[in-house]
Amino acid sequence: MQVAANRSVAPSGERSAGQRTDFDVRALADDGALLDALPIAAGVFGLKQKKLWVHSLNKKFFDLAGCSGDAESFAEFFVRYSASEAGEFIRNYLRNPAKSPDEIDHVDGEGPQKRFLKLKVAPLVADSGGEPRCLLSVVDRTIEVQAENNLRAEMLRDSLTGLPNRLSFTETVENCGGTSKRDCEYAVLVVDMLRFSRINESMGSLAGDELLITFARRLISALRGGDILARTGGNEFGILVGLKRGVTDALAAADRIQQIMSTPFKLSELEIRVECAIGVALMHTKQDAEELFRNAQFAVKQAKAAGTPQVYEPKEASAARRRFSIETELRRALDKDQLKLFYQPLINLKSGEVAGFEALARWTHEDRGEISPAEFIPVAEESGLILQLGRWAMDNAAQTLANWDKAIGETLPLYVGVNLSAIQVARDNIADMVSSALRSSGLTGDRLTLELTESSIVQDPGRATRVFEALKALDATVAMDDFGTGYSSLAYLQRLPIDVLKIDKSFVSGMMRDPDAVAIVRAVLSLAEALGMSTTAEGVETVELATTLAALGCASGQGYYFAKPLEEDEALAYWKSRRRR
Repeated sequence: MQVAANRSVAPSGERSAGQRTDFDVRALADDGALLDALPIAAGVFGLKQKKLWVHSLNKKFFDLAGCSGDAESFAEFFVRYSASEAGEFIRNYLRNPAKSPDEIDHVDGEGPQKRFLKLKVAPLVADSGGEPRCLLSVVDRTIEVQAENNLRAEMLRDSLTGLPNRLSFTETVENCGGTSKRDCEYAVLVVDMLRFSRINESMGSLAGDELLITFARRLISALRGGDILARTGGNEFGILVGLKRGVTDALAAADRIQQIMSTPFKLSELEIRVECAIGVALMHTKQDAEELFRNAQFAVKQAKAAGTPQVYEPKEASAARRRFSIETELRRALDKDQLKLFYQPLINLKSGEVAGFEALARWTHEDRGEISPAEFIPVAEESGLILQLGRWAMDNAAQTLANWDKAIGETLPLYVGVNLSAIQVARDNIADMVSSALRSSGLTGDRLTLELTESSIVQDPGRATRVFEALKALDATVAMDDFGTGYSSLAYLQRLPIDVLKIDKSFVSGMMRDPDAVAIVRAVLSLAEALGMSTTAEGVETVELATTLAALGCASGQGYYFAKPLEEDEALAYWKSRRRR
């Protein structure tokens, strides 16, 4: 390829020797035919005396430049490009191919005329003067990039409301987090439309869609300039707000939203009042966008319970994570039989002998140590593991009592009490569970006492009645636990076959210092006597309490004054120690 230099163009703005651009008009066509075989725009470029030269171009290159094969028109085009990122890319490669990139994406123009080009260079042998040359190929990716951008825009938009979707919102939050210079410069609000599923089910999906669109419009009217709204779920919306006064601004935004939503919505000639739960999470520098959004969602759950907007608190979230961890570990512990039953004696207050034992689940974790029942029992109820835990406790308690009979060589005058939760009463077949435990252990029903809380009765009185009657058919004893702390109705006590009232320790422990507590205990004892029920006092911690309860006519008591919960062998030994010969 011949290089001619009878024409030189030095573009304005390129005054240094290394940046001047020279090319020969005739040379543009000399070797162009050799490049025409290439399916893309291509040209041969070189450096001569540190200036960028054009050796030859193919027709597709002229067409891409919009010069219609006119070399004179190409001069203007080339002057502009040589001074741009594209020209510098070619010069750098020609100066040092080993250390320069051989491919770049280049954006040409602005607005609707913007083009997206991919430039790629490959080395060629030097020209006759020993100056470096390269082959430049150019691919116009404008249609492809525009299609990608359009597709991405669709991917980032909610088709129903036209708002940004969850992905778009997360990216926006992430970008704000990257530019934020201080904590609490932004906050994320998550707005959850309450009872939406009921509206959707009763009025149909079209009405539900209409409600979502109207709800979104109202949210927009509650925003300030610069706030960003997105639909992040079915009936969930996310809002990114800028803060000048910290959490005060975030709560003010939540208040505006609630005020705007207080006006009923009109759907199909009906007026519907829609409430929403709002959770707030404050952004900290370098915080992960997904984590921030999850924090706001966690606050929404708290807002649903509290009835007012809630700000995310790390301590509460940490407790929630611990509960989730406890659930996972509890499931594993039940599968591996790592829990144990302890037995707390129930003492006959007249004779001083052991009347029975209450079975209490205990869990010693291999890493966490002892985990309190006050912590893992609620987790078991929330997760549904209480069904598995309850059956395990029933089977083991019955088998333990049978083992004691076998160890002593006679049927002991003892019963074992097992607690039933409201979840068990609602979801499990209690009678089948007890019957199975009796069959496997060989015990009779009168050796078991089933302790139910007041809440298990109040939640579903009809089901509770059927459960009580089924247990009585097995000759089991039924006790109402923690009596006086729930919502008991005297009608339930009269109608249900309850054998024992267990007086809650909150009343028992205050008897020696509070006359009202004594009056309450006395009233419970009188009520039980009138209804033909026995009584057990919980939380007996001193001899004075034991003596007073006995004098008032309480049948039995349990508490640390007598003994703490004991392991199986220790419990049997304790029974022996209090047995009268």
